[in-house]
Amino acid sequence: MGAERKTIVDAGIGRTTGTFITDRPGLELVRSRIVDDIRTTVEDAGATGVVVAMSGGIDSTATAELAVEALGSDRVLGLGLPCHKSERAGVSEARTIAEGLGIEFREIQLRPVLEAFEEAAAIELEPGDDASGDDARPDERTHALGNVIARLRMCCAYYAANRQRRIVLGTANRSELLLGYFTKYGDGAADAYPLGDLYKTEVRALAERIGVPRRIVSKEPSAGFWAGQTDADELGATYDVIDPLLQRLVDEDESIENAAATLEIDRETARSLAWLYTETEHKRSLPPTPGIADRGAEQSLPGQ
Repeated sequence: MGAERKTIVDAGIGRTTGTFITDRPGLELVRSRIVDDIRTTVEDAGATGVVVAMSGGIDSTATAELAVEALGSDRVLGLGLPCHKSERAGVSEARTIAEGLGIEFREIQLRPVLEAFEEAAAIELEPGDDASGDDARPDERTHALGNVIARLRMCCAYYAANRQRRIVLGTANRSELLLGYFTKYGDGAADAYPLGDLYKTEVRALAERIGVPRRIVSKEPSAGFWAGQTDADELGATYDVIDPLLQRLVDEDESIENAAATLEIDRETARSLAWLYTETEHKRSLPPTPGIADRGAEQSLPGQ
C-alpha cells in the first residue's frame, strides 16, 4: 500500500522489519528524540510552553510526562475536558498525574457547552422532515455529537494556547493516525504529535519505560467520545491485531492476503482495517485546492 511518514532517525533507530521498538536501548533513544523534538518545536515557535489535553489514558499521560522532561513542569499546562459522567474517573486520574508531575491543571466541564450547542445550533442543522429514515439512524447523530465534543476540546486547548503563547501537543499515536481514528479538526488538530511515529504497541512499551503507572498502561483504550465507547469496538480489533497488520501493509507494502495469512488474522478484519487506512487519507492531508496555475498550499519559497 505504501505511505510516507516521518521516521525517527537516530543512532540505532530507523526502519525495522517485522519488529516494534520495545527494547530498552531503542526506547531510550526514542525517548531522547521525542524530548529533543518537543524542546526544539517550542523554541522554534517562540512559545512559552505547551498545552496537553489529558484524559487519564496512556497517550496523554505519556505525552505530558515527556513534555515535562523536555520543558520543565512550569511550562506544561494540562487540561481535563470531560463531557460525560463516565469520564469523571479519567479526569480524576489525569488530575492525580498532573499533581504528581507538578504541572498546572485546569478542568472544564463541557456538558453545558454541548447542551448549549445542541439547543442553539444542532436542532437547526438536523435533516429536514423529508429526510427519509433519519429516525432509524440514531448512531449517526451520536457520532456527529462525538465529533462536536472532540472539536470543543480542541477549541479549549487552542484558546489556552493562544492566551498563554503556548503550542498544543496532540496525543495521537501512529496506529490512530493511520486508521484515521481521530476527529478532523478535533483531536486531529495539534501543533505537534510527540507520539505520532509510534504504534500503540510501542507507546505502551515507552510508557512503562518512563514510569507511567501500570493501571494506566493496562487501561482499555477509549477516545471518550461517548459513554462506554472503546477503541476495539469502534475499530473492530484490538491493537495487538491492528499494529502488526498495519506494519506489514504500510511499512512493508505487503498485500492484505499475505499479511492476513501470515498473522493468522481474519481476512474480513484485515480488509476492513486496510479500508480504514485508505478511506481516511483525507484526514492526514491538507485540504486540496484545484491546482490552478500550479499553485498549491504546500509550495516552498525559492531556495528552501
